Amino acid sequence: MKIRRGRLYLADLNPRLGTEPGKTRPILVIQSDLLNEAGHPSTWILPCTTRLAGESVLRVSLPKQIAGNTEECEVMIDQSRAIDNRRFVRALKPLPPSLLREVEEKLRLTGDLGRGR
Repeated sequence: MKIRRGRLYLADLNPRLGTEPGKTRPILVIQSDLLNEAGHPSTWILPCTTRLAGESVLRVSLPKQIAGNTEECEVMIDQSRAIDNRRFVRALKPLPPSLLREVEEKLRLTGDLGRGR
């Protein structure tokens, strides 16, 4: 499976530890395609959840037709992590550019990553 930045996938995040999200769920790849194309063995992702917290700096809402779910879900900005590529189950859909920009902006804010530093 070709892993691409800005695309949603289904991934098996079990076993979970502590506050980490577990189970098989949609995830968003945020790792650079430079690493993805180099065959890097792990990938930086943001998991999604159907436990809606509402719009905030820690969440980006995804309509159900985008996430491939029967329910609306949210990208969890505060749960960024790298996963082994063997956790990927299947590709879903690319994230629309406007939603990817919102994810990137919220990552910059929560990670205190200024523009152009």
